[in-house]
Amino acid sequence: MNIKAILLGGLLVLSSPSAWSIEPPKDPSQVIPPPPTREFRGAWIATVANIDWPSKPGLTTDQQKAELIAMLNRAVELKLNAVIFQVRPAADALYSSKYEPWSEFLTGKMGKAPEPYYDPLAFAVQEAHNRGLELHAWFNPYRAHHAEAQSEISANHISFTHPEWVRQYGNYLWLDPGEKAVQDYTLGVIMDVVRRYDINAVHIDDYFYPYSQRDAQNQTVDFPDQPSWQKYLQSGGKLSRNDWRRENINTLVERLYQAIKKEKSWVKLGISPFGIWRPSYPPQIEGYDAYEKLYADSRKWLANGWLDYFSPQLYWKIEYPEQSYPVLLNWWVEQNTKGRHIWAGNYTSRVGNNTRIGWPADEILYQIRVTRGQNGATGNVHFSMKTLMQNREGISDLLAKGLYSRPALVPASPWLDNKAPDKPSLTTEKNVASGSIKLTWKPTGKEKVWLWVVQTRTGNQWTTKILPGKQTVYILNKADSQVEIESVAVSAVNLYGTQGGVASVNLIDYEH
Repeated sequence: MNIKAILLGGLLVLSSPSAWSIEPPKDPSQVIPPPPTREFRGAWIATVANIDWPSKPGLTTDQQKAELIAMLNRAVELKLNAVIFQVRPAADALYSSKYEPWSEFLTGKMGKAPEPYYDPLAFAVQEAHNRGLELHAWFNPYRAHHAEAQSEISANHISFTHPEWVRQYGNYLWLDPGEKAVQDYTLGVIMDVVRRYDINAVHIDDYFYPYSQRDAQNQTVDFPDQPSWQKYLQSGGKLSRNDWRRENINTLVERLYQAIKKEKSWVKLGISPFGIWRPSYPPQIEGYDAYEKLYADSRKWLANGWLDYFSPQLYWKIEYPEQSYPVLLNWWVEQNTKGRHIWAGNYTSRVGNNTRIGWPADEILYQIRVTRGQNGATGNVHFSMKTLMQNREGISDLLAKGLYSRPALVPASPWLDNKAPDKPSLTTEKNVASGSIKLTWKPTGKEKVWLWVVQTRTGNQWTTKILPGKQTVYILNKADSQVEIESVAVSAVNLYGTQGGVASVNLIDYEH
């Protein structure tokens, strides 16, 4: 693959912002704005071991809320359009759950609710949506207890209520994917959230079967799933043990996708697996074999369309030929026969890391350009939010002033639904004293509006703003622009990301 060509391609995309230069319409009544930029811009907010939020366990409710609001505000400043919020780190919950105890990473004690009481997931959903941000709920399907956990395990934890499902592996506890009851339980936990919360997506990362543990002699220890393996054999199972393990994960992924679509068809399923499927795929690639060691056949999930977006963790620099970011990204796009979203995962936390593995901020900028230059890839996800909050090496400033200087819509998912919202009704009212114009619009039709796209034209230049669905008023202040706005267009975007018809007004001949 020609990396230089990809970089140049990315630079070409950069010249296509959401403020488009086009010829003014010959007929002023024909106001036709250009389509908005489409690009997924997300960031992970990790709660396990307090990586991102809360900054430490046991903060007050007001402190927790303030920290989360600051992150959402930073996401808006950077013109991100989604956050991926970890709600189930290890068979625990950062929301009110009838299945699992409150996470100790929230309150400092497993099973203890926040005081004063609030539901962090409900709060996060509301505040994200108020800002026009998608909220993706991030689950770990099998980890049952984390090595860095400090508090006593609560009596309603799965290790007490169903110890027969739980395996000790190293310093961790894991739910055994080979137990059918575990699969049913995990599915029930996730679908409970899908039903009760207005999330935009369910997200799973790279932890399926656990990463290998070693004993005191530095020998790899096999995952202790002998009981479930024996049950499988006794039931007449014919697969090899490794194939059986992979099939356990495959079945969960397929069942989860089908269950989500049956309940709420607009809720996306996203998976962020280890960035290498297998060494030698493609030929120059070397590294960890997630297919053989995590039993994650992620290429199969993508090829079968058992997800809506795929975010391989491409956590290597562009210059590394054995784990080349552009080569791997291109390979994953080639596997995407169902045309799902490919949104690359980026190791932004390496920026400003004062060790030999640290990266300059420019590395992330180059990777975004590579993604933009790769046909079939339409966005990036940053791990993690802490780096963007700390603005390490000025990464947030660079993004805000450069690659993310203009807003973008999340790419639409036409395989879920392609029906466009109706054109809104639009009225204008001019303030004679100030010269400002008040835009007011209302949705029409039955389609639920998720976002509004407000576009203004001055001369041959269009500028785009993306507003939350509940906002139906916008003021065009004359003082905000050196020249007079000539036209305005408003359109709706539904929960599937489909943009509807445009309501437009020519303001040149506006009557006072």
